[in-house]
Amino acid sequence: MRAVAKYGALTTLGSVVLSALVAAPADGADATGATTSAARGVVLAAQRAATDGITFGACPKAEQLPDPIACGTVEVPLDYTEPDGRTISLTVSRVPASGSPEQRQGALVFNPGGPGASGMYFPMAAEVPHWKRIAEAYDVIGYAPRGVGRSAPLSCGDPADFGKAPTQSPFRPSESYKRERIAEAKAYARGCANAAGPALPHYNSLNNARDLDVLRAALGEQKLTFMGASYGTYFGALYATLFPSHVGRMVFDSAVNPDPERIWYRNNLDQSVAFERRWEDFRTWVAKHDATYHLGTDAEAVRQSYERVRAGVAHKPAGGKVGPGQLQAAMLGAGYYDDYWPTRASALSEYLKGNQKPLIDQAAPRPAAAAESENATAVYTAVECNDAPWPTDFAVWDRDNTALAQRAPFETWDNAWMNLPCAYWTGPRQRPTEVRARPGQLPPTLILAAERDAATPYEGAVELHKRLAGSALVTERDAGTHGVSGGGNACVTAYVEDYLLHGKAPVRRADCAPHAEPDPASAKPADRLVDLRRRHNPGARF
Repeated sequence: MRAVAKYGALTTLGSVVLSALVAAPADGADATGATTSAARGVVLAAQRAATDGITFGACPKAEQLPDPIACGTVEVPLDYTEPDGRTISLTVSRVPASGSPEQRQGALVFNPGGPGASGMYFPMAAEVPHWKRIAEAYDVIGYAPRGVGRSAPLSCGDPADFGKAPTQSPFRPSESYKRERIAEAKAYARGCANAAGPALPHYNSLNNARDLDVLRAALGEQKLTFMGASYGTYFGALYATLFPSHVGRMVFDSAVNPDPERIWYRNNLDQSVAFERRWEDFRTWVAKHDATYHLGTDAEAVRQSYERVRAGVAHKPAGGKVGPGQLQAAMLGAGYYDDYWPTRASALSEYLKGNQKPLIDQAAPRPAAAAESENATAVYTAVECNDAPWPTDFAVWDRDNTALAQRAPFETWDNAWMNLPCAYWTGPRQRPTEVRARPGQLPPTLILAAERDAATPYEGAVELHKRLAGSALVTERDAGTHGVSGGGNACVTAYVEDYLLHGKAPVRRADCAPHAEPDPASAKPADRLVDLRRRHNPGARF
């Protein structure tokens, strides 16, 4: 299959430049000069992309995408202040709208978050039952953001080192362990700087938003229809701030808190608190089904059973591969998705009975995924470190995380170690952009949130709702699965369909009852979009 998408009329240079002036510059840059120059770069890049379009053909084998998905590329500037300089290619995937020509409403672009996650798999959603009607009306578009997959891939270390196991993951790290992790963080930051060189500062959220506008133009769309999940909501909100006249319909699923004061250090602290709450939700569910798992009849008893497993794999790693670090990573999945609960609980139960195989199957590193996971981590680190100032004195990290771990031990220190390279990052840091849309500046936008989401706590959705005038917030009450538009809740699905197909959104807010709790006999995730997301992006954090 081959086709060329062409873009029609361009928005005037003046309106694009004015809308982009709200963006904050990099540290030390002149506000008007830097943002105006980047805005002009977006216009020029979009003009070129509109002329060239995207030639879609057979997908490379490396993408592992089934027919009839087609693939292509779009060129974007590495540095939008130098649009005639170096360019990079972003990979794009597509399934054309399956309905009649009269039904077609344009292209729907999706980003699954991360930072560092690829959306190339997204056209597979056209075959998911809950997405059939949307796929009739829209070309279903996925892409890999800059740095991800084959889109000018970024790497900061040796994937073989990245996947080493078993590892430790103490809830209360010793001073010697802290020194080890500081040394690792410094080395990882140096690895990013050495590998990427002068390109490193250009992996950031503002450029992800600018790339999105070039992709819009390349697809031949005057207005962008976009769905962002998790981190995708943040640079989607930046897009709405920078390019309000280009916004068609936008869905923000599981919203990051866009408050500049929380990007990104405080957002990660908030995330650790929310994971503690969700960890308790999991343990409470396990206790409810003690007849199946025999791990305890209340949440505290289940926690004690988990500690027995942690002590066991610390003393002797399961299969020689699963230590406390791998156990923690596997259990973190239960904080993201509640249909992991049966398999995770069963693995703990079987381990305590003497059967280590389920835990090894679920938690042992997969060598085949090491390169992908390292790439995702590299992009995550670069984007978050470049986006905002971070504390550069470990004493601040130590103080904040030691205090937080007293009440939220489950994820606090692991989250700190994940982000610690940002304390030792080289190069300029941006001051986060003030996400904002005035009344009448945007068409209605749709925000979706689960009330007990751990990865993107609910307060972030409320904050985004306040900042985007005219937005609607749909809340799945008493639920915590990360990514609520995947098809697990018929009420949410109806709101998404009404919005994408008919432009209808609640006036301000609406609630949905929670989706059903998992059945303890369940052994596999549901067939829905959120499952596609996690299977193709196992390392996504936001």
